[in-house]
Amino acid sequence: MISPDLIKGSLKTIVLRLLKENGRMYGYEITRKVEELTAGRIKLTYGALYPVLHKLENEGVLVTEAENFNNRIRIYYSLTPKGNSVVAEKVNEMKEFIDSLQSIVNLQPGLNNG
Repeated sequence: MISPDLIKGSLKTIVLRLLKENGRMYGYEITRKVEELTAGRIKLTYGALYPVLHKLENEGVLVTEAENFNNRIRIYYSLTPKGNSVVAEKVNEMKEFIDSLQSIVNLQPGLNNG
């Protein structure tokens, strides 16, 4: 399993990308989808997920919709028009970060790397 510390900085991008791909989703559904896509290597806790969802909602990137499901209220999250434009920006930022990390992780021992 991947460290929660590593996941924390990526959570906004993960949530935005999933909502872009799947439309509206509820919290448990997001956690299951992440686990499925990563073969269980990334497990999101509700304590990490919900503050990010609320922050994105406060930023005007997400909207919520409450729905009654089996006599329980389920909160669905979906992107606003602003959110749709933020997704590409966050995904590109993440790709650049991953490329930069690969440059560091793949250093060759014994070579003069700068």
